[in-house]
Parts: sequence; C-alpha cells; structure tokens
Amino acid sequence: MYKLEQIAEQIRRDFEEQNTARDRALAQARSLTRECALAIRAVHRREFEAMQAHLDMAHQLATELRAGLEPYPDLYHSGYTQDALKEYAEANITCALIRHEPLPTPQELGLLPATYLNGLAESIGELRRRILDILRHGYSEEVEVLLNHMDDIYAILVTMDYPDAITAGLRRQTDIARSLIERTRGEVTFSLRSQHLERSLAKLLNALPNGSALDLSPSTLSLPEED
Repeated sequence: MYKLEQIAEQIRRDFEEQNTARDRALAQARSLTRECALAIRAVHRREFEAMQAHLDMAHQLATELRAGLEPYPDLYHSGYTQDALKEYAEANITCALIRHEPLPTPQELGLLPATYLNGLAESIGELRRRILDILRHGYSEEVEVLLNHMDDIYAILVTMDYPDAITAGLRRQTDIARSLIERTRGEVTFSLRSQHLERSLAKLLNALPNGSALDLSPSTLSLPEED
C-alpha cells in the first residue's frame, strides 16, 4: 500500500506536467493568434507570399498545440485554446474566400465543428472589410461575389440551431453576422447608386452643346416649396 507522501508526490508530478503543458499551450496560442492576424492583414494587402508564410506557420503551431494537449483534454477544450484555434479557422477561411479558393474543411484544419463554425462566422467581418476597401476605389463585380459569400455563410449559420453548450456561443456570432451583412448591403447599394448617378450626369454633360453649361448648384437642385 502506498504511503500518503508517495501518493502526494505522484500527484505533484502530474500537476507539474500539466502546468508545463498549460504554459507551453498558452505561449503557442498567443503565437498562433498573432500569425493568423498577420495572415489576414497580408491577404487584405494582396501580399500573398507573406500570407502563405503566416498560414504555414499557423498550421505548424496549431499542430503542435493539439499534439501537446492530447494527454490533457480539459486544457484542449479550454477557452484560450479554442479561441486561438478559432482564429486559425477564421484566417484560413478568410484567405480562401478573398482569393476565391475552395474552403478548407474542419477535418483538414483539425478543428472541432463548433470552433470551425465560429471562425466561419467571424470571417464575415473580414469580408466586409475587404468590400469596404474595394468601394473606396469604386464598385466592382468582386463586391457582389464577396457579398454572396457572406449570404451563403449566414444561410448555413442560421441552420445550426443547437444549444450554446454545443456550438460554443455560435448564436451570438450569427446575430452579429446578420447585422454586418445588412450594413454592408446598404453600403454597397449606396455606392452602386452613386456610381449610376455619376454616370448619368456624365452622359448628360456630354450631350450638352459646346459652350453651354449645366447649373448643378444647390438652389437649382432643391425641390419646389409646397403651398
């Protein structure tokens, strides 16, 4: 029969190993989050070589993180670990959609379904960012493609009607995604109408006889007063 001190010593060794794994996982999670953020920044800047380098490093870190926590399922399922892996999902999904490439699957990324779906939901914010960047330089067909991606993602998210304990808070992320899509669609519509107005005015000006001018001052564009 083990003596009490022997039992306690074994417990201490187990705790030390677990604490070491936790500290290592925390450092890996921070590095993983940083590499994912850099990958997303690079894809927005169209720096695709840098993007791929950061994604490759993120893949290595995610693999090491999972392997290191395999003996400790409670640590693997903890908040900081899954949050970092959610960023990993978001980075890979965002880069694929902006580059019009096939989406990676949860199995290919080695992620839990809930973690993958939350990363998918957060990619909508990055697609919105890309759309706004495009609109600053004028409307293009890529805007419609990205907006369709956002709609497709939301259409999937709303079908995941399961308790938050299973989906890790996906319902809240879905509500945020809906709000972002509605705001983006409104901004796209405004930009498109402004572009059509500019084209119509340009055609009108070109149709005027040489030497004539069109008065577009506020006083001429104001509506007549009501009686």
